[in-house]
Amino acid sequence: MMKKVRFAHFLIVTALAGSILAGCANDKASNAIEKSAEDKVLQYQSTVGSVIYPELAADLGYLEDLKLEKVSNMAGGPESIQLTATGETDFGSAFNGAIIKSYAKNIKIKSVVGSYGSDKNTYHGAFVLEGSPIKSAKDFIGKKVGVNILGAHAEFVLKDYLRQNGLTEKEIEQVTLVTLPLSNLEQGLRMKQVDVVIVGGLSKELAIERGGITEIFTDIDIFGGEFTAGEFFFTEKYIKENPNTVKTFVEGTAKAIEWARTTPREEVIARYEKIVSARQGNEPTANLKFFKSPGIAEEGGQIKDKEFQIWIDWLVKSGELKEGQIEAEDLYTNEFNPFSK
Repeated sequence: MMKKVRFAHFLIVTALAGSILAGCANDKASNAIEKSAEDKVLQYQSTVGSVIYPELAADLGYLEDLKLEKVSNMAGGPESIQLTATGETDFGSAFNGAIIKSYAKNIKIKSVVGSYGSDKNTYHGAFVLEGSPIKSAKDFIGKKVGVNILGAHAEFVLKDYLRQNGLTEKEIEQVTLVTLPLSNLEQGLRMKQVDVVIVGGLSKELAIERGGITEIFTDIDIFGGEFTAGEFFFTEKYIKENPNTVKTFVEGTAKAIEWARTTPREEVIARYEKIVSARQGNEPTANLKFFKSPGIAEEGGQIKDKEFQIWIDWLVKSGELKEGQIEAEDLYTNEFNPFSK
């Protein structure tokens, strides 16, 4: 009789174990289906003659099963925000100040990993022609300053420089911003279409190599040291619907940033030249030789409150935001970044 009871128990336990295993298998299959249903082809904007970190990540094999699909060339951060918000691209990149202003207008994007920044080797600077009478902030009054786009990095840094050096808001209004394509900023200065240009990255290095220009100030002077200036972002909706895709994207991009930081400079440049040369349209590679550093302050492109807070404070002072309207922590997440402590 006891054997029959034990046997019955054995059958019940076996049946339960089978159902549990079947349930686990079904859960795994369900998770696999959900994961495979996420977006795997990410539409984005590229930068002519340059390489952004997701492109480097893809070339290094860090994006796993994700594919990048270029839809156009990037003109600037505000446009990138607009295209991402409307779904024409899946991710974008912009200066933190522009991200804050967009969020304030209820454009719900969230930064996930750093995209560019400034340090002693890689920065934005204000330049004039040699012999220019412009030597201080007061000299900017009544002058034309060339920037690649309004409402982005160059405009914020310029106005902060002028404020820090004692100009009133009325005096700042007398400084005229002139938008020129990034590739034409140096030419605009040399042809005296503008009195000053604010330019960074590889374009700045090429202009310095040609000579005949003088640096007035740099963005790291204004910020007080190196900083991550902009981020890659997705809409909050996209992140919610594609968490595994975003995780793979951020992990790969973070690893690519560190690869560029730790790999010998010549090897990084060679990799960049290979990536750009493979594109259609015979894009120039001349500027790539000036690569010096990623410029991104934090390991793996992690994001810190301070990189948004400085511009939140700036917008409050300028009257474009109300005190407490936006909190820095609402603008970003490090949850997908493997370097986040």
